[in-house]
Amino acid sequence: MAEGGKALPNSSFSELMIAVLEKGKPFRFQAAGASMSPFIRSGDIITITPVSARIRPGDVLAFRQPEGDKLAVHRVISLGRKGFLLKGDNGCHADGRVNRERIIGRVTRVEHRGREVRIGLGFERILIAALSRLRLLRPLVFPVRWLLRPVYRRFFA
Repeated sequence: MAEGGKALPNSSFSELMIAVLEKGKPFRFQAAGASMSPFIRSGDIITITPVSARIRPGDVLAFRQPEGDKLAVHRVISLGRKGFLLKGDNGCHADGRVNRERIIGRVTRVEHRGREVRIGLGFERILIAALSRLRLLRPLVFPVRWLLRPVYRRFFA
């Protein structure tokens, strides 16, 4: 946001995103919050595109939360008849079942300090989703991140 600019209310922001995506165009914005850390961090630029293919476990989606209709960006950790179960990578609890009508778009690119971050959206997204569903992602990621500091800095710094 430009200095002195004003943030859009969450509902207006999600309406703008939907309008852009309905035209088939990608929507880029600066992420806020830590719910997807360490794969998407506050301040990263994320690109949302329309969901044209099947939604799979591990996909990171922009959606309207079942409670309160607030815009969020979280990972699909399981599929079911009643909808998709989504959860932030850094969260303790899932968002509940989210039906297809609440899905706004899919995260297809993450940029941190001007560089594309590749980890978290590739094939490894399936493992990340499984670990998150089993509540093992948080306990594993942070110790591994500390042990692999030099590698982590290269990809996430």
